[in-house]
Amino acid sequence: MAADAQPTLLRAVDRAALAASFGERLRRAGASVPMTAMADLCEALGQAPPSRLDDLYWSMRLTLVRRQPDLDTFDKVFAAAFREADLGADPHARRSGPTAFPPAAPETLTSVPGGGRRPQEGEAAGLPWQMLPRTTAEEETSTEPVVLPELLPSALSGEADTPFDEFDERQLAELGRWLERAAPSWPVRRSRRVRAGRRGEAISLRQTIASSRRTAWEPLELRRQRRVVRPRSLTLVTDVSASMQSYSGAYLHLMRAFARTGRAETFAFSTSLTRLTPALVHRSADAALVLAEERVVDRYGGTHLARSLRDLLASRHGSRIRGGVLIIASDGWDSDPPEELRAVMARLARRARRVVWLNPRAAVPGFEPLVGSMAAALPYCDDFLPAHTVAALPEVFAAISSTR
Repeated sequence: MAADAQPTLLRAVDRAALAASFGERLRRAGASVPMTAMADLCEALGQAPPSRLDDLYWSMRLTLVRRQPDLDTFDKVFAAAFREADLGADPHARRSGPTAFPPAAPETLTSVPGGGRRPQEGEAAGLPWQMLPRTTAEEETSTEPVVLPELLPSALSGEADTPFDEFDERQLAELGRWLERAAPSWPVRRSRRVRAGRRGEAISLRQTIASSRRTAWEPLELRRQRRVVRPRSLTLVTDVSASMQSYSGAYLHLMRAFARTGRAETFAFSTSLTRLTPALVHRSADAALVLAEERVVDRYGGTHLARSLRDLLASRHGSRIRGGVLIIASDGWDSDPPEELRAVMARLARRARRVVWLNPRAAVPGFEPLVGSMAAALPYCDDFLPAHTVAALPEVFAAISSTR
């Protein structure tokens, strides 16, 4: 930058306030703006302060826009906030005189003491008035429900809609750490045992009489009883054949998140069935995946889905499926005849409380389960979900935790 071209566009402007306010406007317009993008904008403005409006445009566009569909939204919001800004429309600006923010190419954007609400005499506003943080009077109340955003790590916030088959090793590792922290509430069942307490479905006479000893045998406090709930068993079976190679890494991290709880059994299959629970419970995610790959000797080969599920039913772990939740992650391609898969799925549906099928191919527009094996298995599934992105995983968690 030449010595006479001083960066005066954002002289004395709070970069964090600028990034936060503009990022909020982009979000309200429908664009995806993670917090890391705002931090990148602050750093970019500090490293290369813009001297022209076009420089500010490119600094914001390169740091805040993470998806191609958001480009048009960004251009509209930027034009409305800077190129078409009219300070005269601000009620505070009308009281302070005719000073206005130039609509085309402003030279300076200086901050105003006291929060930037009223520009000083002879100065331009610190930010266009549309960009200032919105204030709400204490007596004003909003009737709109407050929706909390889904908590994602910063490394995944910009990749929520990216398919798992495009994840690299670093993103898969971050996905595994998030899954381990974001394990859903466990599905439960009502047992035959009851427990006394202050709340319940019926009055517990024995406990009520016992507690009345302290009140001269007057039952002043009714004790109630309710059913004790027990966690349901969870069994996860994932396809590691060649057709599922790009998604098997993400699904292995999903299985490890459940295996670490000590209440789930995990299996992988290609041409045969392999139990992975002892390997996936390792404290280190990298070591767990290495051990899992060593156990699965037939990975990225052919697919014998029906045979593998039949082996699961015949094994000593087949009894865990009874009354529990079974999750099958596969694209439905099978070398075995569809009649065999239909028969084994019928047995699994009778034994399991809920069968959830994860097929990443289901996210493709116009997808129909017309493959022989997938069409044979679908009638016995309670849920059929794609589970192909981070944004699709909460739906999987809801299906697993459902008590229907």
